Amino acid sequence: MRVVVQRVSRASVAIGGKVTGEIGNGIAVFVAISHSDNSDIMKWMSNKLMNLRIFPDDEGKMNKSVLDTCGGILLVSNFTLYGDAHKGLRPSFIKSAPPEISKPLYESMVLHLKDKYTINIASGEFGAMMNIELVNDGPVTIIIEKENEYQT
Repeated sequence: MRVVVQRVSRASVAIGGKVTGEIGNGIAVFVAISHSDNSDIMKWMSNKLMNLRIFPDDEGKMNKSVLDTCGGILLVSNFTLYGDAHKGLRPSFIKSAPPEISKPLYESMVLHLKDKYTINIASGEFGAMMNIELVNDGPVTIIIEKENEYQT
C-alpha cells in the first residue's frame, strides 16, 4: 500500500459537482493498493496515519498527530500512485491492484477508521471521477509505503 499524506487546513472531494466529503484541519490521504495488500497492511497503515506526528506543538515542532489535534482525515482512492513512468511517456499501472482487490480493501479502510476513531473521517468514492480541493498546510507532504512481507 502506498499513500501520499498532505497536512491540510481544509480539503474536500466532489463528484459530479456535489461535495461528498470534507474536512477542516487534518490530513488528505491518497491511497493506492497493490496486488499483495491485505487487511493487516490496511490496519498498519490506518494506525500510522492516525499517529503520524506532522502537526506542530506549542514550540512549532512536528510532535502532534491528527488524533492529538482532533483533526480530520479525507481518504481518497488513487491507483495512479503506482504509476511507473520509467519507460516511455505513458505510465504503467501494473503494480496497482485491480478493482476486485482494491475496492473492498479501500472501503474496509474507510469503515475501519470510522469504527475505531471518533474524529471526522471523510472519503471519496472508489473508481469515481473526483475533484479534490485542498489547502496544503506548510506545505507538508509525506509518502508512506508498506509492502506485504510474505508475498510470493
